[in-house]
Parts: sequence; C-alpha cells; structure tokens
Amino acid sequence: MLSSQKGELGIRRLLLSLLLLAAWEAGSGQVHYSVPEEAKHGTFVGRIAQDLGLELAELVPRLFRVASKGRGDLLEVNLQNGILFVNSRIDREELCGRSAGCSIHLEVIVDKPLQVFHVEVEVKDINDNAPVFPLREQRLQIFESKQPDSRFPLEGASDMDIGENALLTYRLSQNEYFSLESSTSSKRNKRLSLVLKKSLDREKSSELNLLLTATDGGKPELTGTVQLLIRILDVNDNDPEFEQSEYKVRLLENAAKDTFVIQLNATDRDEGVNGDLTYTLKSIKPNGRPLFILDENNGEVRVNGILDYEENKFYEIEVQATDKGNPPMAGHCILWVEILDANDNAPEVTVTSLSLPVREDAQPSTVIALISVSDSDSGVNGEVTCILTPHTPFKLVSTYKNYYSLVLDGALDRESVPAYDLVVMARDGGAPALSASASVSVEVADVNDNAPAFAQPEYTVFVKENNPPGCHIFTVSAQDADAQENALVSYSLVERRVALVDVNVYLIVAICAVSSLLVLTLLLYTALRCSAPAAEGACGPGKPRLVCSSAVGSWSCSQQRRQRMCSGEGPPKTDLMAFSPSLPPGLDRQEGEDRPETGLNSSGQVSFV
Repeated sequence: MLSSQKGELGIRRLLLSLLLLAAWEAGSGQVHYSVPEEAKHGTFVGRIAQDLGLELAELVPRLFRVASKGRGDLLEVNLQNGILFVNSRIDREELCGRSAGCSIHLEVIVDKPLQVFHVEVEVKDINDNAPVFPLREQRLQIFESKQPDSRFPLEGASDMDIGENALLTYRLSQNEYFSLESSTSSKRNKRLSLVLKKSLDREKSSELNLLLTATDGGKPELTGTVQLLIRILDVNDNDPEFEQSEYKVRLLENAAKDTFVIQLNATDRDEGVNGDLTYTLKSIKPNGRPLFILDENNGEVRVNGILDYEENKFYEIEVQATDKGNPPMAGHCILWVEILDANDNAPEVTVTSLSLPVREDAQPSTVIALISVSDSDSGVNGEVTCILTPHTPFKLVSTYKNYYSLVLDGALDRESVPAYDLVVMARDGGAPALSASASVSVEVADVNDNAPAFAQPEYTVFVKENNPPGCHIFTVSAQDADAQENALVSYSLVERRVALVDVNVYLIVAICAVSSLLVLTLLLYTALRCSAPAAEGACGPGKPRLVCSSAVGSWSCSQQRRQRMCSGEGPPKTDLMAFSPSLPPGLDRQEGEDRPETGLNSSGQVSFV
C-alpha cells in the first residue's frame, strides 16, 4: 500500500515539472532541437535565427553570439543563414553517461537592444556501444563431485547505451554439461548463473572452455563475448592404471648387477596427491629371491642378483602402483622376464667303457670306447661337435645325439706304433665358442705276426780242417719284432756238408784265372817252399787264425788247430786271410770231409765248431 502511494506521488511531481517547464519556455522564448550523437560535421540542427525571430541582416550588427558552458565547440551558428549545425563529434555517453536524458544548453545573446535566448539541443542515443564484460575471461573451479542442478553465478555484461540499445540478452555455447539461467532483479539487472546438467568427470574432461555472448537490443544489434574457463577439481575416484596389464622383457643370463630391465609407467587420471604414485614389488616367482629391484618413484626395474638360465628361464614379477589419495587406490601389472641363454658353460666330455688294450690285428669298426658330451647351455650354445686329434687310425662315430663311439678306422701295427695318445675335442656353437677335451690313451696289444729275422739272410764262413770238437767257429743272432713271449727266439741248425780245401789251392786257382804265367810261377814257388827242409826259424808250429770276409761282414774262428804253416822264409805264419765271399757250389756235399760241429751258446748265439 505504501509503495503504491509513493509511485503516484512521483508521477504527480513529474507532470507538475513538465507544466512549469512548458510555461517557462513559452515565456522566455526557449527553442528545443535534437540531434543524434556521432553526427558528422556540418549536420543541420535547426534555423536558430528564424526560430528566435531575428532578421538575418541584424545578426552581425547586433553582435549575435552563442555561448555554451564547456560545450561551445560542439555546435556552431552560420551568421550568413542563421543555421545551427554540428561543429565537432558529439558522444552522448561522454556527455551524459548512462543518464536517460542528455541535452546541450545554448545561451544566445544579441545586443542593441540586449536580448538573451536559451536553446536546448537534445542529443539522441544511437546504438554505438557493444555490450562489454568486465573481464576478457571468467574462471570457475568446480569439483567433479558436484551434483546436477548445482548453480554457479556469472558476472554479466554492461552497455553504455540506453533504452533498447542497452537491453541485453545472453546465450551460451553448446555443451553437454552446463546451461545458462538468467533472472531480473528489482533494479532490472539480469543475474546470470551456470546450471549443471549432468555429472562431471575430471578424468574425461578436466577443463571446459565455453563462450558467453551478450547481445543488445539496438538496430543493428551489437554483441560482446567472454570466455568461461571452467576447471574441474579432482576427487580421488580413479585407480592407477599401467599402460599394459602385462610386460615382457628378455635378459641375458650374464647380465650384470644394476642392468636396466624396464621402466614401468602407471598413470592416475586423478590429479595432485590423488595422482601421485609410488611403485612396489609385490612378488617374484619362482623362489621369490631378490633378483630384481624397483625404484619406488619412477618404476624403473634393474637386476639385483645373479641370473642363471640353467636354474630358471622365466620370472613372474607383480608390481603395484599406489596413489597418495585418501583413501589410497592401487593398480597392478605383471612383468614377465625371460632369461636368455649365454654361452657360459663349456662342454663336458666323458669317456666310458674303454676296451683296452686293442689287439693289433683288430678289424676296422672295432669299438674302442664310448664317449658322451654335454653342454648345459641351450640352442646353438649347447650344440656340441666333436673331433678327434691327431690323425690316427681311429675315428668318432655318432651313435645318438651327443653320444659317440671311438672305433678303429685302419690297420694297427704294434711294432710301428705301440700306443696312441688321442684327444677328443668338443666345441659348442656359441660366439665365442667354448671347448673342452679329454685324452684317451690306446695301447696296442701284440700278436705273433712277425717271424724272427737274422741280421742278414746269408753267412759265409771259412773253417780250417781238423778243428777239435767244441771249437767255436761263428756266432749268429736273430731278432723278433713282436713282444714278450712272441719275441722269444729258439734256434736250430740244419746240417749241411761243407768241403774245406786248403787255402793255398783256392789262392792258386784264383791266380790262374788271371794269368797262366803267374799260375806257373806261383806253383813253382809253392813247390820249392814246401819241399824245402824244415828249419827251426822258418817253419814251426803255429796257431793260424782264419778270418773270412764276405759282403755282409767279417767273422773269426775262436777255436784254432795247431798245424805247421810254411811261407818259404821267415818265421811261421800264424794267420791267413782269404778273400772269397762264398764257397764254390757243391763243396758242402763232398763226402769224406769232416762235418762242422754246432752248438747254442749261453747267449743265444749259434757257434760253429
């Protein structure tokens, strides 16, 4: 009731003021013009001289002039035609701000007689100002846990124009989360708010960039915009997640300690402490030994022990990533580590089932020994090849995978090589290759495959007649290349009759073959020497020693027969040298001759008597 009475009182006062103003203008002769703001220089405003009742010819003599408090340069009067025109740019917002009414008051003065006229020039608004927001962008922070229908106030725009030109409407860029709500207050100001339409998810969209546009009611309409930067604040509602649920890496078994294995990376879609992660090793299978170490800050895995392919080929490692939210949330992954074989094991050679010694008459392909090789490595590192050194009458024959037989590959001769030192060399296929060897000594057993052999196939011996029994004539020996009992030699003599003739006779026969004259001379010489009477100093008992020469050596007769030998003059000759390499054929079969006696002396040599 009270508010309605106040409104009626205001209206009455306004009407009264208008009536008083009209009466004053009628009495004082005030003139009213209007001009739009931003009018160009020279724009016609009104015929001020005519409207004031002044003659054009009187304007100059009566010193016609226009005065305006501080605004004298905006409007001007042409004294030639008495027209009021725009002299310079008029900006209504600059003159009057956002006041509903805006006018320029002119005071026109003429002399002789003095007269003062008042002229009001209303400056009309045009839509020359776009809506303006106080900031170029507005920032909002909203927790992702906010429920739909939540409201968030915004600051609206302003327009320096008035009336319809300042009547603003708003629109929001298309999005799925927010809508715009505006309400008009008692002061006709619109209050803007963002309304949440659906739940936010910071992990899906952590920031929203929306455009708010304000449009005035002028013609043509003008617009202003502001960026709405909406940051979605995090709530710890997400588990850490690894890039992969399983990781697979390969490592050589000889990897040194602190060797880099892998860097595991987990992410948490939350932010701040809710997204800060730490890493831990949950388990290592098999054995659970601390062979690996994990950096809790960056997820880097390194070797922490000695890896052995022959012991374990795979390791299963469970890794956990935990955020620092309240309550904390965790994620997991599995790291498979495959251990690759390195050539760190040399082959092993084992010799079994030796069949020794080997008879020298053994046939080829006779198995001498069984050999097995092994290598703890795998792949090419465990592939072993065997060779036999040096070059011998043996060879290796593969029987099954890494099993071999050492077999005879040629003829054996104990008398040439009584034993063999063999080396079995095993080499794997790694890079670099590793090798091992085993020695096998093969002894060759003797068989009786060699007959006894004399030093020479034939001996020629000259023996004087009338040797007493037991006289040592000649010694022979035989050797057998075999060993032990196969080398024991027994001797037997095959009796052959040999005719022994006087050495002088053979000498004569030989000389006769050279020259008959020499033969006659020699016969004569011999006859004279033998027919001469014996003399004490010329002929006497002697012990001649028979020395025989042949192509293969010399022999001597140790048993000597006493006989008289005459050489003509001088002392008796005690030995005689014959140079016949062999006896004439048939002499050993002459009857009436003495047989040589033979015997086996204690040294195994045959002696002729």
